[in-house]
Amino acid sequence: MTPKPAKPRESAKSPDTVKSPDTVRFPETAKSQETKTKLLDGALRTLTEQGIAKTSARTVAAAAGVNQALVFYHFGSVDELLAAACRYGAERSVSRYRDRFSAVASLSELLTVGREIHEQERAGGQVMLLGQLLAGARTHETLGPATAAGLDLWIVEIERVLARVLADTPLGEFADPAGLARAVAASFVGIELYEGVDGAGAASALDALEQLGLLVGALEELGPVAQRAVRQYLRRASSKR
Repeated sequence: MTPKPAKPRESAKSPDTVKSPDTVRFPETAKSQETKTKLLDGALRTLTEQGIAKTSARTVAAAAGVNQALVFYHFGSVDELLAAACRYGAERSVSRYRDRFSAVASLSELLTVGREIHEQERAGGQVMLLGQLLAGARTHETLGPATAAGLDLWIVEIERVLARVLADTPLGEFADPAGLARAVAASFVGIELYEGVDGAGAASALDALEQLGLLVGALEELGPVAQRAVRQYLRRASSKR
């Protein structure tokens, strides 16, 4: 009988297999995917607990409970691992709130949900993680695009909500959901970072955003005649730009 081929091993057989990105890899197995997930979780945990300056193949592998060589085997470099972990962490976070976003029916409700998300993400260490990723983007070339891609996942969800809730208001004709979504995301990023030095100021900023939502809600309650008047005013103001 022809002997069965040996199953691929988790660790590489030689330094070249570990470090060379051009090496032919074995097909990914369940065990291999499990190891990659451990490394991604370990990278996020290390960034949050030790900061970008102390994040290395050794510290990540220790947090993941795997051999240090597997960082290079699965990701090629520490920077590529961190970029993958950034995208992985963002998708995991956003997926927890997609149902909440889908149920939002007004701008004020969106801002309320945003505040709840902020509190939950801060308690889970995600605010600290974002700060480390933004700091690391200055010196780690791959982190900038990866962090932006992670933020884009949030922006897509916010844009969908804005397009839906503003459509039937006097603002729907003039609002730019894509631009507003980026403005909202940027505001929350700024507030999260600002919170580290002025917690009361950050809370005040969130209160101001909620008041803005209430103003838009008041427009929604206007009768048809008043809403037409608001639209006409906005059209005149837009034509003067």
